[in-house]
Amino acid sequence: MTGSGIPVAIAVDSVKSDRKGPSVVADAHERAGVGEGGGRVLACAACQAGITTAAARIEVGGSHEHHFTNPDGYQFHIGCFSRAPGCKGSGEPSAEFTWFPGYSWQVEGCAQCGAFLGWRYRSGEHRFHGLILVRLVELEPGSGS
Repeated sequence: MTGSGIPVAIAVDSVKSDRKGPSVVADAHERAGVGEGGGRVLACAACQAGITTAAARIEVGGSHEHHFTNPDGYQFHIGCFSRAPGCKGSGEPSAEFTWFPGYSWQVEGCAQCGAFLGWRYRSGEHRFHGLILVRLVELEPGSGS
């Protein structure tokens, strides 16, 4: 966070995982809920933990992908997702400087390693996740590597 309370990117390369081997993919599939909706698993680029699936991609404001710049000048390329069970929110929701009018946002990170992945947006009962696309890697279901 900056002094203005605006989230900034956290370097992902500094995060290391002690998880290795084929079980990483199976764990990622389970964590991202692949059995619930299917699709390829989108995993945390830092630790390979399942975050969401390609099937959870949605359009918000007429598009799945958006490019935004926060008040501190940091640029983000995000994708919108209906589900992201591999994310964990932190901090209090805020409506300040929201990129989606009428929605509050809350910072989200990987539930396994804590890497900053994006934001959860809420407006009444409608919720979605705006995830930084370069922080996600796509895994093939059933792949062994």
